[in-house]
Amino acid sequence: MTVSYTLKVAEARFGGFSGLLLRWRGSIYKLLYKEFLLFIVLYALLSITYRLLLTQEQRYVYAQVARYCNRSADLIPLSFVLGFYVTLVVNRWWAQYTSIPLPDQLMCVISASVHGVDQRGRLLRRTLIRYANLASVLVLRSVSTRVLKRFPTMEHVVDAGFMSQEERKKFESLKSDFNKYWVPCVWFTNLAAQARRDGRIRDDIALCLLLEELNKYRAKCSMLFHYDWISIPLVYTQVVTIAVYSFFALSLVGRQFVESEAGAAKPQKPLEPGPALGDLDMYVPLTTLLQFFFYAGWLKVAEQIINPFGEDDDDFETNKLIDRNLQVSLLSVDDMYQNLPAVEKDSYWDEDSAQPPYTVATVAESLRPSFLGSTFNLRISDDPEQSLQVEASPGPARPVTAAQTPLLGRFLGVGAPSPAISLRNFGRIRGAPRTPHLLRFRAEEGGDLEAADRIEEEGSGDEAQEP
Repeated sequence: MTVSYTLKVAEARFGGFSGLLLRWRGSIYKLLYKEFLLFIVLYALLSITYRLLLTQEQRYVYAQVARYCNRSADLIPLSFVLGFYVTLVVNRWWAQYTSIPLPDQLMCVISASVHGVDQRGRLLRRTLIRYANLASVLVLRSVSTRVLKRFPTMEHVVDAGFMSQEERKKFESLKSDFNKYWVPCVWFTNLAAQARRDGRIRDDIALCLLLEELNKYRAKCSMLFHYDWISIPLVYTQVVTIAVYSFFALSLVGRQFVESEAGAAKPQKPLEPGPALGDLDMYVPLTTLLQFFFYAGWLKVAEQIINPFGEDDDDFETNKLIDRNLQVSLLSVDDMYQNLPAVEKDSYWDEDSAQPPYTVATVAESLRPSFLGSTFNLRISDDPEQSLQVEASPGPARPVTAAQTPLLGRFLGVGAPSPAISLRNFGRIRGAPRTPHLLRFRAEEGGDLEAADRIEEEGSGDEAQEP
């Protein structure tokens, strides 16, 4: 059964995730404790061997080997390889869940398109939706160990009510070397075409809509089957596994607390094992154990969700999905067909705007203003000149010089004009203001840079010169 803790993290609070660390079912401790204990035992055996069983000459050689292994372990790109692999597996895990066929859309179309309150109409609707559920059961038997244990043979499928004995005979009479989960979908299409000829489906548009929904349903069944068929390339999984195991194999030797390199010269007399003066000798490698917990736990996460149709704690509850789909779909096309409540006026019939009531616990939310857009409260200049509309006439692009950019000109030591645009010509307009066609820079010959870069207005005809 899937481990759900959504309610526990509904609100962000102090120590919100800390309460989840004490759970055992579906936890990383349950997945990793055997490998973790094995790593601790092997590390302890090597430490005891180094400290108590080796001679001074052997300890010297072991210290050299340990330092080499410690340097070599850092050369393995473990974080990159493992992180990319787990990301790929998680994306694949979610894509497989979204590929599980659900009959919700199909059952609504069947209920709306296949008409008849008599026995024949009811039989058509129930048979159509049963064929859809049968297709999902057949494909889930092919990919999920839980479903296969529930329906180990086709006789169990018949006993469960998904298939009749006559349908089973026709199903088994079809000779094919491939999976036949698609057969009920073909039965569905033939039965829908027969219902159209009988007038149970009143027009071709309704038939087309029904078959489109069936094709979407069948496509999910096919995608689920292909996810089971085409796995992540084995070579990638092997590379990641070898990278993790080799990293911690080197760490078993390289992370031992041995004599430091400064005092590791070959001794002339026996010395006590352990690090040199000033180094901390820890019998328990805390950081190495944490590193093993993180990296090996990361690999265990990928191992658990790479196939979510198994029997792990967090694998998909496929049997529950089968039960839910059958019950809901039959209820939709049979008991709910033309079974409508009386149509009546709603509570806001005579009101201009509907405002549902709040409880005391949520009334504070009604006092918050509605979000109208990020620029709704932007403060706009009150200067009317800033709101004048101008028309931009197309013209050749001119390169921007340092003199025309005040900030750039300041760094380059070039005089730059003020960025403010003079609108003195607007003051001469009587009546409605004349909209200029273009504001541009014009350089005059023989003047300095400041005079050469002043802004002038170009009219619709020849350029107007200032006296």
